[in-house]
Amino acid sequence: MGVVDMTNPPTKDFFASPALSLSLAGIFRDAGATAAAAASMEVEEGDEGSGGGGEGGGSGNKKDDTVEISSENSGPARSRSEDDLLDHDDDDDDDADKTKKKKRKKYHRHTADQIREMEALFKESPHPDEKQRQQLSKQLGLAPRQVKFWFQNRRTQIKAIQERHENSLLKNELEKLREENKAMRETINKACCLNCGMATTAKDGSLTAEEQQLRIENAKLKAEVEKLRTVIGKYPSGATGSCSAENDQENRSSLDFYTGIFGLEKPRIMEIVNQAVEELQKMATAGEPLWVRSVETGREILNYDEYVKEFSVENSSNGRPKRSIEASRESGVVFLDLPRLVQSFMDANQWKEMFPCIISKVATVDVICHGEAPNKNGAVQLMFAELQMLTPLVPTREVYFVRYCKQLSAEEWAIVDVSIDKVEENIDASLVKCRKRPSGCIIQDKPNGHCKVIWVEHLECQKSVVHTLYRTIVSSGLAFGARHWMATLQHQCERLVFFMATNVPTKDSTGVATLAGRKSILKLAQRMTWSFCHAIGASSYHTWNKVTSKTGEDIRVSSRKNLNDPGEPLGVIVCAVSSVWLPVSPTLLFDFLRDESRRNEWDIMSTGGPVQSIANLAKGKDRGNAVTIQTMKSKENSMWVLQDSCTNAFESMVVFAPVDITGIQSVITGCDSSNMAILPSGFTILPDGLESRPLVIISRHEKSNDTEGGSLLTIAFQILTNSSPTAKLTMESVESVNTIISCTLRNIKTRLQCEDD
Repeated sequence: MGVVDMTNPPTKDFFASPALSLSLAGIFRDAGATAAAAASMEVEEGDEGSGGGGEGGGSGNKKDDTVEISSENSGPARSRSEDDLLDHDDDDDDDADKTKKKKRKKYHRHTADQIREMEALFKESPHPDEKQRQQLSKQLGLAPRQVKFWFQNRRTQIKAIQERHENSLLKNELEKLREENKAMRETINKACCLNCGMATTAKDGSLTAEEQQLRIENAKLKAEVEKLRTVIGKYPSGATGSCSAENDQENRSSLDFYTGIFGLEKPRIMEIVNQAVEELQKMATAGEPLWVRSVETGREILNYDEYVKEFSVENSSNGRPKRSIEASRESGVVFLDLPRLVQSFMDANQWKEMFPCIISKVATVDVICHGEAPNKNGAVQLMFAELQMLTPLVPTREVYFVRYCKQLSAEEWAIVDVSIDKVEENIDASLVKCRKRPSGCIIQDKPNGHCKVIWVEHLECQKSVVHTLYRTIVSSGLAFGARHWMATLQHQCERLVFFMATNVPTKDSTGVATLAGRKSILKLAQRMTWSFCHAIGASSYHTWNKVTSKTGEDIRVSSRKNLNDPGEPLGVIVCAVSSVWLPVSPTLLFDFLRDESRRNEWDIMSTGGPVQSIANLAKGKDRGNAVTIQTMKSKENSMWVLQDSCTNAFESMVVFAPVDITGIQSVITGCDSSNMAILPSGFTILPDGLESRPLVIISRHEKSNDTEGGSLLTIAFQILTNSSPTAKLTMESVESVNTIISCTLRNIKTRLQCEDD
């Protein structure tokens, strides 16, 4: 199943957003490697016939399957198989007494070595044959039946975990289908005649093609809902993880989850995250020799040899593909109060909205500990994130990690992320390409609603092929490093301050008379930029096809259908993206593209006519951070364009979209903009990484192939090719959007005097 697309921004809370539903069905694939600790105690009840069936029959076919108990409070006892090995010369009276008593569960605690050996065989063969069980029982000094019951219990536990989480996913998808069903019903009910404007009814007998398609989709959704209801009925929903002890069953389910996913119980998880906090504090505050400042670039570089000595790091890459280490540190002051900043990290949706250019997907997989309300002190949660760059040429990074929020003192907090090895063993190997060593930020409360943030980003990534344009900036660690996160955080916090401000100088807010109108325009511009970031990355949301234009540029093209999202035009949408290197500075390129007086030099839609700014709203101290409304007049008609320009210490963006004149005029007066359809295009600009040096000092040195520097420009255009969602993509549409990109690139190169030789 897919992920709920977040395109409509909140109207009440600036950070709030629709719930995110992420399908993680693959997370429990190959889950046989889970939870050595959970198998440390075995329960065997009844004779062999009631123990869950034979080895070949699986563990989930009978109701009386044995199950594992991972409670630490249960004392050691003899197993059933041990009793079978004892002499049975008891008196008849004893036998009579035993028959009167209820059948008891027999407990047997295996040793760590026995568990380790059985886990090793379980990874290779979850259903061992009799010969394998005999051999293992002799090796471990156990009875064959003990080995048999251990494997039955192990399979039962894995299946229970899978069913519990599949049930959760199905419930989320059911809610999504209900919402889509409701939206389609409303669309049909509001349908009206295109000629007379009167409402139509089902009795008319003359439905438009779009209405007929909506009814077909509605019928399919009803069938899917009924199917999901049937499936959900088979598996009662399980409890999610929690630190509270309000319900014993809930706590036991949580314990099963910990041991099933992490292979560790909660005390061990808490030990790991507390060690991660200690390491993060040292990494954030230490100076030389752990961190060395580069004379050439001014950036701090981690002395990895010193890091290994300081933290006694083991070689974690044994048995894994070759990995690279990226480490970086950055500090700065942000304009946001501490409670709200902490909340934005602990809420997955708010976190994604704070970093739209870096995070393409995010989900809180499970809450291990809710922490102390309302400040979330002590909260621990397992999270998944897909990290991107704003180009389809750089593969995304998918990472699972535990996030821990801890108050260090009255004015200092820590947000720490750390990957746990056991989680990787239970996830599809194709997803585990990146893991986090202790990373995160130390947040210090300052007067007047400010916070000082020290950000440490420490990643271990599997080496992969990266396009030559971005090889330097990715391999140096700048692409996903602390500088990128810190610059984005400062920019978003500054944007929020300007959004909430009530005393904006007149020179910073021209063309919009009211405060409500200013907020409505800024909200619309922010939604436009979020949509743009979502559309152009290498996320699995999109399927990119490579085409070559007539002028030789490599262009990536994808298409999607919008059925019911009011924030975008309904129909078939084509997105084309191309990334190039230009021998001009990022600042010069950004100023050229955002300047409305020079727009007719590159925008083929302006037909060379004059472009005027009718509104200009500042959203940051830098003059490049602004939202403008521009008008392009021609002999035939007039077109208005909404433009959002953003710049920070790492990257710059110019995002724009044509808007309906009547609609944007109502937004200027303060009306709600959430249902205004908008389809953004634009540019992203990065330095090409020439000034970068390796972010980790190691004993051996690698030769660098850096060339002359400049800017990495990504240009993206989106067009609506057909207003009917049922229409098919045509080659004419692809050629049209490719022509727009080719002509725009040619104009930019010509005006900046950087044409190809």
